[in-house]
Amino acid sequence: MQQRELDSTGLHFKAIGLGAMPLSISGRPDEKQAFEVIEAFIAGGGDFIDTANVYCLDDDDIGHNERLIHQALSQIGAGANVMVATKGGLRRPGGAWTVDGDPGWLRESCERSLQALRTDCIGLYQLHAVDPKVDFRRSLDALIKLQEDGKIRHIGLSNVSAAQLESALGLTLIASVQNRCNLFDKRDFHNGLIDFCQARQITYIPYSPVGGHNGHTRLSREPLLLQLAAKYEATPHRIALAWLLHKGHHILPIPGASKAASIRDSLQATSLALSAEDIAALDRLPDR
Repeated sequence: MQQRELDSTGLHFKAIGLGAMPLSISGRPDEKQAFEVIEAFIAGGGDFIDTANVYCLDDDDIGHNERLIHQALSQIGAGANVMVATKGGLRRPGGAWTVDGDPGWLRESCERSLQALRTDCIGLYQLHAVDPKVDFRRSLDALIKLQEDGKIRHIGLSNVSAAQLESALGLTLIASVQNRCNLFDKRDFHNGLIDFCQARQITYIPYSPVGGHNGHTRLSREPLLLQLAAKYEATPHRIALAWLLHKGHHILPIPGASKAASIRDSLQATSLALSAEDIAALDRLPDR
């Protein structure tokens, strides 16, 4: 079973995590189905779940995904063996997505996440996005203080550039970077961020690793993906995840799922060995 280490912390996880966002935003499944997704993930050996306080419908629903995950893990009896990574730094006014990196909001968000997850320390807490209206250092200082207070164990960043990551590393250790990355969005390969993370032993967590809804549709129509799916007796979705896993041992994709069958398929990517020739062909697929 392929595994990934979080930075150099000694914490190891199955190489495919679960992006839990689809279980709580608009169009979300009912609670029974959501629990089935999490249960299937755990049964398949999964032990890293990514969430955020804003994976919900709007500001009145803040923490929905975190509460759901806690309830599901408690029901399964697996909470102690699973890393639940969460984030702060956004708001959901009227269902919109807005950035708020104010230190006061980050502390409040973290405190509310601790309550939703029913824990006294969050294993990995990530700044959801850099707020252009707030000095980046002030946002980071808030996370550093939360870490000093024992509220969070490791600090991660999401939706950041290489320059922002370098700036952050001048202030504190960064365990992970979570950015959008997939076969049709290779920006972080082109700009060197993924290589930089590898050199600094920072875990790179690709979100939307199969391209989100539009990317999933494109996968099912892309001739090369269909050809490789037939060759390896796998779904195009699984091929796309296996490609990411082959690009570095520091890469931990977090595919979303709203059906148990979907996450079961994703987990099988860890046992799919693509040839060097096929990886190169996938590398050449045009972005966007």
